[in-house]
Amino acid sequence: MRAADFKRLQGTVYLDHAGAALYSEPQMADVVKDLTSNFYGNPHSQSDSSMAATDQVTAARHQVLKYFNASPRDYKCIFTSGATAALKLVGECFPWSRESCYMYTMENHNSVLGIREYALSKGATALAVDIEEDKGLEKNHGSPSSGLFKISRHSNQRRGGDVLSQNCQNGSLSTVSENNWNLFAFPSECNFSGQKFNLNLVKLIKEGNLVGLPSQQQQGQWMVLIDAAKGCATEPPNLDVYPADFVVCSFYKIFGYPTGLGALIIKNEAASLLNKTYFSGGTVAASIADIDFVQKRKNIEQVLEDGTISFLSIASLRHGFKIIEMLTTSAIARHTSSLATYVRKKMLDMKHRNKKNVCIIYGLEPSKVADLKTSPTITFNLKREDGTWFGYREVEKLASLSGIHLRTGCFCNPGACAKYLGLSHSDLVSNFEAGHVCWDDNDVIKGKPTGAVRISFGYISTYQDAEEFLKFLQSSFVSKPIASSNGHALSMNTLNLVDNQSQQVVPDVRLKSIIIYPVKSCQGFSMQSWPLAAGA
Repeated sequence: MRAADFKRLQGTVYLDHAGAALYSEPQMADVVKDLTSNFYGNPHSQSDSSMAATDQVTAARHQVLKYFNASPRDYKCIFTSGATAALKLVGECFPWSRESCYMYTMENHNSVLGIREYALSKGATALAVDIEEDKGLEKNHGSPSSGLFKISRHSNQRRGGDVLSQNCQNGSLSTVSENNWNLFAFPSECNFSGQKFNLNLVKLIKEGNLVGLPSQQQQGQWMVLIDAAKGCATEPPNLDVYPADFVVCSFYKIFGYPTGLGALIIKNEAASLLNKTYFSGGTVAASIADIDFVQKRKNIEQVLEDGTISFLSIASLRHGFKIIEMLTTSAIARHTSSLATYVRKKMLDMKHRNKKNVCIIYGLEPSKVADLKTSPTITFNLKREDGTWFGYREVEKLASLSGIHLRTGCFCNPGACAKYLGLSHSDLVSNFEAGHVCWDDNDVIKGKPTGAVRISFGYISTYQDAEEFLKFLQSSFVSKPIASSNGHALSMNTLNLVDNQSQQVVPDVRLKSIIIYPVKSCQGFSMQSWPLAAGA
């Protein structure tokens, strides 16, 4: 499949599927054939071409719901410009009150953290949490229970007053209105570490049975949001089993094309509670220009989708889903996890000549190194033999020279980044004051990495990709025994000098070649000779 459907990748190792999946050439040929053979008009019109577009949109909504095993009786598919726009829509329209709590896991994308601004602006309280799962307890009991999870709270956040939302406090709680609504957000898979969250959280949170949450009487009602942007390419949440209120996704993360198109999968009960302020073309049944009169449409898709939706992109979704349906998500998950498992084990086995570890992998439980159900994502940093860090930007530039595509930084996930790198609040503020911002080259500050390197596998990844990446690490970052010109390892002899100092001497070392690197991390030039001057 790779050789036939992705010819443009010859000589390239693409390991950023968490950033974007790649579209196949047959997929794009089908898209072009569809658009050049059919005639799609604006769905807001009533012509035959408009009806053709409307039919494609309706079919696409059902296909998206099917992908998440969501019944059309219980859920609606709202098309957006991406997962970020879907999250923004939830934040804008959620029924916040001063008694509301927005609770979210530390491992969340900035686009999920951004909902906090809407909550705080309405007087609600926001709160980050860490969730630990007791795997042994689940194994012994065989069914989900509140005892499986432990919540560790971070500090409450609130603006414009000292009174905190009852639902975010640990102390004595008074009863709040049953019409008070709170929101809990977590990713199905962390885009930084690849940690997969147990979706049993959905029912426990909605039922108020999660240890660390106040009782049902004290808290009001909880709704649950799952950010599936990262996880849905290999394991889309099954909404028939885990009935979250909101799920967001971007389609380019699944099959590469189209970009600029995502969806909000919303439960009907949750949709009825949303309060949308802005109205636009396509969202109203009637409006009057010179008086305060507007009547919004009854159909929730029409109310929440502002303006003309990207109907040509929506029409192309079926060509991407065709590939996924042919391969199946279960097979994709097995394939990508097996590749990641193989690479993780090899990376952890890499040692410098002094037996020190080369690779530090984040978010990986030691017991899961050989687990074929683990994430297809590996996030890591590299150490020199003296214990100092290779900067992640240096790794990225050298990888680029080797034709390897990967990603570095914090991946727009500041909570997970700080958690796994051990960065305190003072470290983060100090780094910012030192000039470090997202996407810059300040990869190591005061001896600590400010981000990491991430590789991620997709359905088109191969074992050759894995081997090429491992070969790159081995040749570029692993120190090897010093060898003589005949290829035998040299012993390091120690001479005791008169002043009782020691000096290591390597006999019979001969210069074999000189490579000059005029620009850091860029291609070097092999030289036959080079002039030496005093003090050089």
